[in-house]
Amino acid sequence: MYTTESTKYSARTDIGQTSRILVVEDEELIQEMLAVALEEEGYGVTTAPDGRSAIEYLKSFETNSGELPFDLLILDLMLPQINGLDICRLLRHQGNPVPILMLSAKGSETDRVLGLEVGADDYLTKPFSMRELVARCRALLRRQRLSNLPQVPVLKFKDITLNPQECRVLVRGLEVNLSPKEFRLLELFMSYARRVWSREQLLDQVWGPDFVGDSKTVDVHIRWLREKLEQDPSHPEYIVTVRGFGYRFG
Repeated sequence: MYTTESTKYSARTDIGQTSRILVVEDEELIQEMLAVALEEEGYGVTTAPDGRSAIEYLKSFETNSGELPFDLLILDLMLPQINGLDICRLLRHQGNPVPILMLSAKGSETDRVLGLEVGADDYLTKPFSMRELVARCRALLRRQRLSNLPQVPVLKFKDITLNPQECRVLVRGLEVNLSPKEFRLLELFMSYARRVWSREQLLDQVWGPDFVGDSKTVDVHIRWLREKLEQDPSHPEYIVTVRGFGYRFG
């Protein structure tokens, strides 16, 4: 049974909203219920009754800049004219990465695997609750936003490589374990190589402006970093003391 929290219908919103969803479903009642449930969550919804209309929508809404016309596609498997599997194949063949949630009354493992293998990101078997469908839509849209975030570049300086996203540091090809404060110190140093930092500036950047304690903690962490990075910590190559000013990397 299909369930929704409300029977209130609101007018279709413009697809220029932040999250735009194209619902391709030939059963009018299911299409209407999907549209209402998604619009009540604040999404912009466009509906298409068959596969050919869906393809025409995708083409007609495409912008000159190449921006994707929709952020999510909810696609019924059994559609008139062009079925959901063929639409999915076509979009992936064209390199269109739009997340696809496939709906189907076919719930066998073979059918689910086939839908995922042709390019669907998720597969929901009818009947389903609208609450579950909305939750799956949120998850797919969240995953898409995360994948579109700019990648933080890997930092390299001589024999040191720091990967901010993986929180990993390689020194001369070997991974070293750093504490969170050591990692943030090194990341700051490598992001601004050759810049001189005073103790107070390092405390503000790494420990935060509300830090209460002895500024000598910076010296302690610098010593620990040197022991892990330098071949000869007493004659540092990377973290250099600039007397009267502070520390410089490189």
